[in-house]
Amino acid sequence: MNIYFACSITGGRELEVVYQEMVAALIADGHEIPTSHLVESEVLDRERVLSPRDVYLRDVKWIDDCDVLIAEVSVPSHGVGYEIGYALQVGKPVLCIHQQEKRVSKMITGNPHPLLNVESYSSVQEALQKMNGFMSSVL
Repeated sequence: MNIYFACSITGGRELEVVYQEMVAALIADGHEIPTSHLVESEVLDRERVLSPRDVYLRDVKWIDDCDVLIAEVSVPSHGVGYEIGYALQVGKPVLCIHQQEKRVSKMITGNPHPLLNVESYSSVQEALQKMNGFMSSVL
């Protein structure tokens, strides 16, 4: 399955290790993740050379081409919020997953869209289980 993995880049990188574990698990399960580079420590340097327009065009194409979008939303990000809204608008199933103790925008938690799933987790292992459950539900 082709999965667009969304996470905070400029909004904060404090969950980088969590992002890396999530993407590594998805890849180990045989999924294609065109955004896998976003979880790398050097992502800011790599993305800095691209114009905002290039990033927008690239990311919209990746969302258009993906089967589902999984967004780790514990760290607020304008870009991730936009990606979630765009994916829902074009009919993609979306999982927004966040650490249990983190406050998440009510624009996400209150959204009744039938393709949107919002889950919380207390450990990375639990997050991986919830991602697997989501993937099973959309197959």
